[in-house]
Amino acid sequence: MPAEQQNPDGSLAHLLTLQDMPLATAERLFSLADFYAAGNRARRLRGKLLVNIFFESSTRTRTAFEAASKQLGADVVNLDQIRMAGATKSESLEDTVRTVSAMGAAGIVLRHGEDGAAHKAAAVAPAGVVIINGGDGCNSHPTQGLTDAYTMRQHFGKDLSKLSVAIVGDVLHSRVARSNLHILRLLGVDDIRLAGPEQLCPSALAQQLGATVNHNIDDALAGVDVVMMLRIQRERIQALNRNVDMSEAEYLAQYGLTEARAAALKPSAVVMHPGPINRGVEIADSVADSKRSLILQQVHYGMAIRMAVLTDLIADE
Repeated sequence: MPAEQQNPDGSLAHLLTLQDMPLATAERLFSLADFYAAGNRARRLRGKLLVNIFFESSTRTRTAFEAASKQLGADVVNLDQIRMAGATKSESLEDTVRTVSAMGAAGIVLRHGEDGAAHKAAAVAPAGVVIINGGDGCNSHPTQGLTDAYTMRQHFGKDLSKLSVAIVGDVLHSRVARSNLHILRLLGVDDIRLAGPEQLCPSALAQQLGATVNHNIDDALAGVDVVMMLRIQRERIQALNRNVDMSEAEYLAQYGLTEARAAALKPSAVVMHPGPINRGVEIADSVADSKRSLILQQVHYGMAIRMAVLTDLIADE
């Protein structure tokens, strides 16, 4: 775990990544999430100021953090127009963090398009100001990874080690896929399969992430317990001048979770998606809305996880 993420006593100073997180830390967060998922509420952040700084658009993450913070009693400020209000004035990320910290923020949730942006923010945050990574580039999205693993635990039980999980789609640009790989490995899941077009799911990346890869989705889905679909991130593909020479209909036919593919899954298998969903591209409407789908449960448990993270990092003892 990065040195700047951990206090000398082993507690979390920031939440930047799930890579190399101690199992005890993850279990502590899951235990706190259990408390909130059960409907309990404790206004443990009363008098604290939380600032959401989003250089990229977001619906689920920003709204979940805002709602979670308010349910915990915090005051919340959203800087979702910072690209226009700050970045166009050439203010650096570091200066933005310093400025917001000087206003009395106890915590900053940061989303940024650059890999490693949350680490940069943590490096300049004054003592007592927590940085929570709400997604940085293609690198990491720790609260989504925790949410997805927690959703699996709620459905299958705490022991996930015997599960087979397929992560399908645009793995190359997915910070969610990377965070899921880190937390699932930590929780003992050995059979993690990546699937998608070669240009979006290269074998070298799969090897780097410690997973198997299969560019034939039907082979990848054989016998799995969890199918996690990822959206095609066209904005990153275009920004990096990468080419995916395939129409949406062709993508659905070759790599999408169609109704026929869902019907071929084993009866107990579930379908997940971190959102936002491209219906009719990576997943058919009927599958997204089926009894197999845990997509809305992911949203629901995401609140409990974010309340747990905020409590663990910011609440006074």
